[in-house]
Amino acid sequence: MSLAPPEEQSTLVVSTWLGGALMMLVRRIGNIAFLLYRSVAVLFRRPWELREIVLQMESIGVKSTGLVCITGTFVGMVMALQFAIGLQKFGGMEYTGRIVALSFSRELAPTLTAVIVGGRIGAGIAAEIGSMVVTEQVDAILALGADPVKKLVMPRLVASILMLPMLSMFSLVLGFAGAMAISSLQFGIPAGFFYHSALDTIALNDFWNGYLKTPFFGAIIALVGCHYGLDTSGGTQGVGRATTHTVVVVSVSILIADFFMTTLFSALLVR
Repeated sequence: MSLAPPEEQSTLVVSTWLGGALMMLVRRIGNIAFLLYRSVAVLFRRPWELREIVLQMESIGVKSTGLVCITGTFVGMVMALQFAIGLQKFGGMEYTGRIVALSFSRELAPTLTAVIVGGRIGAGIAAEIGSMVVTEQVDAILALGADPVKKLVMPRLVASILMLPMLSMFSLVLGFAGAMAISSLQFGIPAGFFYHSALDTIALNDFWNGYLKTPFFGAIIALVGCHYGLDTSGGTQGVGRATTHTVVVVSVSILIADFFMTTLFSALLVR
């Protein structure tokens, strides 16, 4: 029995919990970094796995297009609606196109697309690889002398890095079109004026500030999903836990990475 006062016991319990959580976080980051290193190391090693990369591009990119189209369009409409209503009170409704274009090109299109699509992609990757782990298919790959990282992780990483920029571009175009449509139909802002005022406001640096983040977001989604998939244990319940953890970690990681990359790119891409 501990003779320490209750306050010290509580502090000890909290400190132990924080220490364990910190160690778990460090271990997860280390494993994901090592997974990235191994994926890059086997990238140019034969066989090239081109067929698997194309299949993953279809699964990650093409099958996410519908979700991106719906999300981008309606978020653009909501943004235009909110900004137009707010600016109407101050007589500045003509600035709606400029604000929507800036917010979408710099932040909403890349980040929102990554968070929403990342949940779908990451969960799918974790569930697929996790199911292979619990059914011992990954062990079979090892027994045949193949590398699971090359067979499973590398194609998904390459496909995710390639497809996220395209999905982000879809979201940007459709979000802007949705904002332009709702501004014209509901607030009487001419579509031509909305379009030209937005183009006059956006500089190329604004576009690159958001677009350059998307490959990194794609890498985060694939690596986190593959890590939790390969770390699955405990049968079908373990697959469910891995999927849930992947969705949470992907969303939080993208938002954290977005802050640091926005700070970096804002400093580098000076007007």
